[in-house]
Amino acid sequence: MTEYWSFPYASQRMPVLAGNVVATSQPLAAQAGLLAMQQGGNATDAAIAAAIALTVVEPTSNGIGADAFALVWDRGKLHGLNASGRSPAALGVEQFQGHAEMPRTGWDAVTVPGAVGAWAALSTRFGRLPFEVLFNAAVDYASSGFPVSPLTAAAWARAATRFRDFEHFAATFLPEGRAPSAGESFVCEPQAETLELIAETNGRAFYEGEIADRIVGCARDAGGRMSVDDLATHSCEWVDPLSVDYRDLTLCELPPNGQGIAALIALGLLTHRDLREHPPDSADTLHLQIEAMKIALADTRRFVADPEAMTTPASALLEPGRLAERAAAIDPGSASDPGHGGGGYSSTVYLATGDEGGQMVSYIQSNYEGFGSGVVIPETGIAMQNRGAGFTLDPRHPNVVAGGKRPYHTIIPAFVLRDGAPLMALGVMGGPMQPQGHVQVMVRLADYGQNPQAALDASRWRVEAGRHVVVEPGFAAPVLTELERRGHEIEHAPERSVQHGGGQIVARVGAAYLGASDGRRDGQAVGF
Repeated sequence: MTEYWSFPYASQRMPVLAGNVVATSQPLAAQAGLLAMQQGGNATDAAIAAAIALTVVEPTSNGIGADAFALVWDRGKLHGLNASGRSPAALGVEQFQGHAEMPRTGWDAVTVPGAVGAWAALSTRFGRLPFEVLFNAAVDYASSGFPVSPLTAAAWARAATRFRDFEHFAATFLPEGRAPSAGESFVCEPQAETLELIAETNGRAFYEGEIADRIVGCARDAGGRMSVDDLATHSCEWVDPLSVDYRDLTLCELPPNGQGIAALIALGLLTHRDLREHPPDSADTLHLQIEAMKIALADTRRFVADPEAMTTPASALLEPGRLAERAAAIDPGSASDPGHGGGGYSSTVYLATGDEGGQMVSYIQSNYEGFGSGVVIPETGIAMQNRGAGFTLDPRHPNVVAGGKRPYHTIIPAFVLRDGAPLMALGVMGGPMQPQGHVQVMVRLADYGQNPQAALDASRWRVEAGRHVVVEPGFAAPVLTELERRGHEIEHAPERSVQHGGGQIVARVGAAYLGASDGRRDGQAVGF
C-alpha cells in the first residue's frame, strides 16, 4: 500500500477521496454533476448533468450536436450504450468521386448527433431525478455566462481561425469577431433556449420537433442531405461490452463502431509478456507496449466499422489463439511497422462518476474535431459534429461511407473490474490517443501498482505512422536513446499537453471512491 500512495511524477493535482465523486475535464461541469448528487441524484444523474454542462462550458470539444457513448455499472452488471448517430440515408460513396478523403467540414461531414438521445436514454433507464432538473446548471451557465477556462480559451482561439468564415459559427461563438479569452465571460442565450426545449420534451424536440425542423431547414438551405426521417429514426443502442483480462484486472470497452477494441487487443498481446520484469519507465517495457499498440491499431484500422458492415467480427479479433500468434511476432529488440497508419488529434470530453449506492458511470461525448463540422444551426447554439469524417472512401473497406451507417468512432469510455466487481470508470480523451492512453494507464495500474492519479500524471508516448513515436518530457534520456537504437523514430513533444490525451478516473477504494483528474486538461475531481 505504501507504493500505491506514492506520487512519483510531476503533477498539478492530488486525488479526491469521498463517498460520491465526479471527475470531468472542466471544473464547472464537475460542480454541475456534484450538485445533481447533492440534490438526491445518483451517478447517472451526475453524469448527465455534467455532460449537459460541458456542451456549454467546453464547446471546443463537444456540444449539443455531439455524439456519446457510456458504460454504467448498476445492480451487479455493466451496461453499454452506443449513442452514435448514422449518416443521412441519401449519402453514398459515389458522391465523393475525385475526393482523396471524406470532407472534414460542412454538411457532408455531419452524421445524426446522438448526445441528446444518450441523455434521455440514460435518465430513463438509470436516473433518479426528473430529467429537466439535470439542465439547470447548464442553462444558467449559458444564459448568465461563465468564465472561460485557460485551455478551452486556447482551443477556442484555434477554432476561430479555422471557422472564421462560417457565418453562423462566427455569429454564435465569435460574437465580437474573436474567441473569448481565458477568464472572460461568455454568454449564449440560444444555447439556453435550446437546452430548455430539450429538457421540456425529454429530448424529443431535437429529433422530431422544433429543433429538428431547424436542423433540416439549415441542411436544406446549404445543400446538405440530412432529412426529417434521418433525425426521427435515430435510436440509441444498448450493447454488451467487450473485455479482456489483464493481470488481476479486467478492462471493458464498448464494441465497434468504436476503437475501444484496440486497447483490448494490445493488452491481450501484452498478457504474453511479463512487463513486471522491467522497471515502469524502462526501454524494455515501453518498447513492448508500443509494439503491441501498433499491431492493435493496424487491426482496428483494417477491420472496425459499423458492426452491421464488419466482415470480421470483433470476437475474432480477440480470439486467444490469434492474440498469442500476434504476440509471438513482437521482436523485443526491434521496432516494426505493421501498417497502423497515421495519427491525428480530436477534441473530446470524458467524465466519470460514482455514488455511495455503488452506481458508477464512464461517459464520453465529442464533436470530433473541436467545434466539429463548422456547421452551426442559426439561433440555437448547436454546433454539429463532423463524425462523418471517420468514414473511408475505399469501396473495399467495411467502413466505406454509405447511407444510414455509423462511422468509425474514436471516442471510447472504459471500465475496469477486479474479480467481477466494479473497480473504476476510466477514460483518456484525444482521437487515436485514446486506446493508447487506456493501455498505458492499465499497465501502470496492473503491472506497477500505481494509483490512478499517478497513472494519469506519468509521461506518455504516442505512436504515429510507421516507426514514429512522439514522447512527452519526463522519460530518461538513456531510455529514449535505447528506443532509437531499436529502430523507433523518436520525436520529442515540447511539453505535456492534450496531444497526449487527458484522463479522468473514478476508482473504488474501500467503501469510498478516489477521483483523479489529468493536469493536461482544465478539469478536476470533486466529491462529498
